Amino acid sequence: MIRHGKPTTGVFAAKLNGGAMQTIRPIGTSVTHSNSVSTGDRGTLSALRRILPRDELFALIAILACANGLIARVSQTVNDHGWADAAFATFGISAIVLIACFIGVSELLSDKAKTIQSADLAVAAVLLLLIIVPIAQLSWVALTGLGLYILVFAGDQPSRRRGAIILLATTVPMLWSRMLFNLFANLLLQIDASLVGWILGTNRVGNMVQFADSSGYLVVFPACSSIANMSLTFLCWITISVSAHHKWSARDLLWALLACISTVTVNVVRMSLMALSPAHFETIHGPWGELITSFIMLALAIGISMLGVRRELFSRT
Repeated sequence: MIRHGKPTTGVFAAKLNGGAMQTIRPIGTSVTHSNSVSTGDRGTLSALRRILPRDELFALIAILACANGLIARVSQTVNDHGWADAAFATFGISAIVLIACFIGVSELLSDKAKTIQSADLAVAAVLLLLIIVPIAQLSWVALTGLGLYILVFAGDQPSRRRGAIILLATTVPMLWSRMLFNLFANLLLQIDASLVGWILGTNRVGNMVQFADSSGYLVVFPACSSIANMSLTFLCWITISVSAHHKWSARDLLWALLACISTVTVNVVRMSLMALSPAHFETIHGPWGELITSFIMLALAIGISMLGVRRELFSRT
C-alpha cells in the first residue's frame, strides 16, 4: 500500500513509475545549509571587496590606532597640567609624530586598486580588538602589528610599504622606546647626569647633579632623558627618507647617527644651563624654555635628515 503525502526530509522518498516503486536519492538538509553558509560568506567578502579597497582597510585601522593612542596622550596631559599648559606643550605630542601619522596614512591611500583578501579580514578583526580595549599602549601594539603584516604579507605595492615603514617607526617614540627606557631607566638617567656633571665640573650622585653655585642638586627625570628625544629624531629621519623615496645604504647610518648626536647635544646643553643655579633652572625649565629647545631639536633633526636625502629632494625640483 502506497501512502500519499510530502516526503520527509532526510529519508528515502518513493514515487509510482509505471506501477513499480522507484527509489530516489535522499533529501539532505545539511548539504543545503552548508552551501547557503558558504555562499553567504563569499557574498559578504565580495561585498566588502566592492565597497572597500584593501588599502582603505589598512588606512582605516591605522587611523583608529593613531587616534586612540593620541587621544589617550592628550587626556593624560590635560589631567596632569590643565588645558592651558597642555595646549602650550602641544598636549605632550611632538609635531614629528603628527606629521608621521599623516604621511603614513596618506601613503597607504595612494593606491586603491587592490581588493581585500580573506587573511586581511582576520588580521583586521584581531587588530580592532586591540584598539577598542581602553589601554592606549595596545593601540600602538596594533599599529605595530599592522605595519609588520603589510611588510611581510602585503608589501607588493611600494606606496603601501612606505606607509607601513613610517607607521611602524611612529610606534618607536610612542611605545617601544618608553618600554626600553623603563628597563634601563637608572643607567640612562645616570649617563645624562654624568654628561652634565662633566660639562660643569660638578659632583654627581646617581641621576642628580650639583648646581654650579653649590646651592643644591638638579635631578634628571625621565621626561628630560635624551633617549626620548633620540627616538623622535629617528622617526624624523625615517619619515623624510621614506617620503623622498630614498634608497638606503650604509652611509645613511652616519646621517642618522649625526641627527641623534645633535639631539643629545642640545638636550645636555639645556640641562647644563639649568644646572648653573636654581634661577637658571626656573627660567629654562619653564614652558618657553621647553618650546625653544624643542624647536631647535626639530630644526636640527629635519635639516640633517634633508641633507641625507638631498639628491632625491633636489631631483624632484
